Amino acid sequence: MYRLISKLVVYKKLGNNSLLLKLADIIKEYDYLTERENPRQISKIDRENIISRIYSLINELLDMATLYGFNHNLWQDYLAYLLITMENPFSITCEKVGAREGTVNIFAKGDFKIFKKLFDYDFTPLEEALDINCFSIITNYKAIEKSSTSYNKNVSKKVRMISNRIATAKDEEEIFKIVTDFYRDYGVGKLGLNKAFRISKDEGKLEIIPITNTQEVRLSDLIGYELQKKKLLDNTKAFVEGRKANNVLLFGDSGTGKSTSVKAILNEFYEMGLRMIEIYKHQFKDLSSVISMIKNRNYKFIIYMDDLSFEEFEIEYKYLKAVIEGGLENKPDNVLIYATSNRRHLIRETWNDRLDMEHKEDIHRSDTMEEKLSLVERFGITINYSSPSRKEYYEIVKELAKREKIDYLTEDMLLSEATKWELRNGGLSGRMAQQFINYLAGKH
Repeated sequence: MYRLISKLVVYKKLGNNSLLLKLADIIKEYDYLTERENPRQISKIDRENIISRIYSLINELLDMATLYGFNHNLWQDYLAYLLITMENPFSITCEKVGAREGTVNIFAKGDFKIFKKLFDYDFTPLEEALDINCFSIITNYKAIEKSSTSYNKNVSKKVRMISNRIATAKDEEEIFKIVTDFYRDYGVGKLGLNKAFRISKDEGKLEIIPITNTQEVRLSDLIGYELQKKKLLDNTKAFVEGRKANNVLLFGDSGTGKSTSVKAILNEFYEMGLRMIEIYKHQFKDLSSVISMIKNRNYKFIIYMDDLSFEEFEIEYKYLKAVIEGGLENKPDNVLIYATSNRRHLIRETWNDRLDMEHKEDIHRSDTMEEKLSLVERFGITINYSSPSRKEYYEIVKELAKREKIDYLTEDMLLSEATKWELRNGGLSGRMAQQFINYLAGKH
């Protein structure tokens, strides 16, 4: 195995913590020991050490299998995971466009030939010599069925699809097509396999971290607000198709579906290469760095800011203004900013901002207030989500009840209970209607 891995070229950088490298090192050490003496005569200490290290790796592989939903042949699933997550010049060049002509393809096919041998690697001699059966178990594995929220379902489906196809491929030419077609259709690495991300800064190092379980919601799930949804949909469609598009601010009353609309947009256009990075107010100073990390990738990125607002003493909005419009480096074409807010103007305005009469020569509103209000102008599209009328609220309740198959109440009884619910719990909104239906569904 070690000799195979040493011949990799394009996929050479496996990383020091790679299970594949660790296993290859163990087998290399075992081979060295057996070259000196009969396998059955290896010292007990050396033998126990080899076995212990193998089982530690099996434990790591089982952890990965749980995280990513591997099944049936965990070894092959792991190798497939490597191929679709390793970011190198070849795989990044192929993402969202597929294979291209070039000499590097010769090296890539050579690597795929090696991976095919690794896929079909026979662990039987090692197991018989060490009197273990762990490799037989992981290559014929039946995973415990678990909730989709407990593992990365999005990655799991893709890993098992590629694993099955490579396992039955006849040669490296077929694997080359399988893998490059995958890069074209889905992308590569964490940005290709995942829909949504957040950022983290640990010990000064900025990282983009996948959000592994996103809400599977569609625009059709949000009842009403058809004009608002169309406006958002049209802008996003233009963006992912490479046409001109605007930054968007969704503002209005709470519980009206602003955040749901943005999450739905991600699901609608993920297959077309749309990705979303959620960023919080205290992270705005890192916005430029985040953009520099994604500007050369073949995806469209929405930087998403939920519940955006600023108090008068907060200055983070200056970072946001600088990124949206201003500075020497323009915002790249593959990045847009979508924000939701309960405030139309985002920044709290006080009467002190308007009291400019302290000096006789100052006859205009304060520059401070102008600077604050200018932030919203950086969003080319603003979409208002206002609370529904009572009639609209009733329509939402009826549609949600229909979807949940709540049919043990007459329409009059349903709407009467919905009225009592909103009066007790805080007013008319789509969120209030959903909570009411959740309550009824929970009772029956």
